[in-house]
Amino acid sequence: MTDKLREISRLRKKAHTTLVKKGSRVYEAFLEMEKATYRDGELKRKEKELIAVGISVVINCESCMQWHIEQAANEGATEGEIIEAIEVGIEMGGGPATAHARFALEVLESLNLSD
Repeated sequence: MTDKLREISRLRKKAHTTLVKKGSRVYEAFLEMEKATYRDGELKRKEKELIAVGISVVINCESCMQWHIEQAANEGATEGEIIEAIEVGIEMGGGPATAHARFALEVLESLNLSD
């Protein structure tokens, strides 16, 4: 994993710990919403994570891309499935999302999932 990816993970964990320790009710509600969102339902968690990958590319959220690509992989998504989710983000976001996808591809490469 690159230094940038490690730093994003470190900062995400630090913020999570701080908000939990401070008793943030808004953050607690966010975590509950996240759990409800990614539960298996009509769509399985893996499919939901892949949707989030595409959205993350469109909004250019590097932390989101890293998190959702890793979560999708943890749920069994293949490299090919993640690439297709990134491609959906590129199509939905047009030219700017193509540039954003570069980071998503770096995250994917760091996982060594080659099909």
